[in-house]
Amino acid sequence: MSAAHHHGHDHGHGHGHSHAPANFNTAFAVGIGLNIAFVAIEGFYGWKIDSLALLADAGHNLSDVIGLVLAWVGALAGRLQPDARHTYGWKRASILAAFVNAVLLLVAMGSLGWEAAQRLQSPAPVEGLTVMAVAGVGIVVNTATALLFMRGGEHDLNLRGAFLHMAADALVSAGVVVAGGLALWFGWIWLDPVVSLLIAAVIVVGTWSLFRQSLHLLFDGVPEGVDLHAVQHLLEDLPGVARVHDLHVWAMGTSEIALTAHLAMPDGHADDAFLQHATTQLHDRFGIEHVTLQTMRVPFTRPCAAPARHDHGQAHDHVH
Repeated sequence: MSAAHHHGHDHGHGHGHSHAPANFNTAFAVGIGLNIAFVAIEGFYGWKIDSLALLADAGHNLSDVIGLVLAWVGALAGRLQPDARHTYGWKRASILAAFVNAVLLLVAMGSLGWEAAQRLQSPAPVEGLTVMAVAGVGIVVNTATALLFMRGGEHDLNLRGAFLHMAADALVSAGVVVAGGLALWFGWIWLDPVVSLLIAAVIVVGTWSLFRQSLHLLFDGVPEGVDLHAVQHLLEDLPGVARVHDLHVWAMGTSEIALTAHLAMPDGHADDAFLQHATTQLHDRFGIEHVTLQTMRVPFTRPCAAPARHDHGQAHDHVH
């Protein structure tokens, strides 16, 4: 029997995966600072002109600040070094941060929707110009903050959570501007809560995917973009491999995938070249960076149940 272990940090994943959080410290600091300042301004004017829309938006922006802090903590925790008690480090903190971020956003939208439904029953006039001006500043602040995270969002679920959170707020602020303008010009005071409801619905649809993905990864689900059956076929097609047992693929964090598997090789030809070839194939085809393969002539462990087919072509993880 021989065992091989490979960690992909030496050559990365080609997208700067493991380095992404380090580059976003400035983005988090600037984003949090900008948003705290904006919450203070919006809250003050909302209180001054008695605008429920501005106060609600200020509350929503405050949830964004909390979301950004959570995402930053998740990113920093993911970079903590492994130790004797946490051999993987704290990479999963980024998944947890993405999950909490999604839950916060869904709760914020729920409360916004509830408030809008109440206001529909008894709409009240507001100072349209002030609402438009303050919400206009919100569009600039939120768009600028969202752009800070856009680059990282393609490869890191946690950074995508931060990006979605800020992009959602830019949408909310735009809706407040439009509603303020139409209410000012046409006297449509009912429009403000209607626009709020529409924006809440759009954001919930967008956030649901983040919620579902992060919950899936929290329970060691196979990351999206990795077809477990394709991985199994790749391993089975390697020269000398008769069977593949105990194949597990899971996310260590929001940007790093791990794999373990037992390979039954009756002829016992598992040299370094074989293991390097297998590792490179898994990395290049599926982005799997942390590979551990155990080879044996005759399987001596009771194999896990074979993965069942999933409705969407995805595969369930094995169950012991």
